[in-house]
Amino acid sequence: MEKIKHIMEQLGLNTSLTLDEIPKIDLYMDQVIQLFENKFGESKRNEDDKVLTKTMINNYAKGKLIFPIQNKKYSKEHLILISLIYQLKGGLSINDIKVTLDEMNKKIIMGDIDLDSFYSSYLNLIAQNVEDFNRDIEERIKAVKDEVKGLQEDESNYLEEFLMISSLVHMSNLYRRVAEKMVDGIMVEKDGKRHR
Repeated sequence: MEKIKHIMEQLGLNTSLTLDEIPKIDLYMDQVIQLFENKFGESKRNEDDKVLTKTMINNYAKGKLIFPIQNKKYSKEHLILISLIYQLKGGLSINDIKVTLDEMNKKIIMGDIDLDSFYSSYLNLIAQNVEDFNRDIEERIKAVKDEVKGLQEDESNYLEEFLMISSLVHMSNLYRRVAEKMVDGIMVEKDGKRHR
């Protein structure tokens, strides 16, 4: 399973847009796209994939995933939100992301959140997640190897890879389903407040 270790090295799992990397000045859309492409370009699955496009950003704005921009420029707060969206869209639908970020957008507009501190906490958790993930992968590799013991050599490589892929997808689905239920809880809580 050396192959999976090589894959993990290529993924740049520790790649995050840090507060230090976010310019102090507001950026135009093309500058935002370039910033994200420079930061996350190495983690694309295919070379032709785009990290971020004008259409994506416009859809985030139209869909109210981010609060309105001023003078066609994106603030530090917008960049933090776009970074969160970039990470969340790997596991949640755009509608679920909108529900999740709705309260955050309101807090930003009202000035009711120290967004730098919140984002720092988020980045700390992301770093811890990567450490936990690396340990979990090692355990999963051992478990898969135990399952394919006794198989003929020509069969075991393919079956080992298949079981590893299946296991990773299953874990991903379990985490996504819990996240979706938490989003559903936000919607129920929000609806309950409206009816009072």
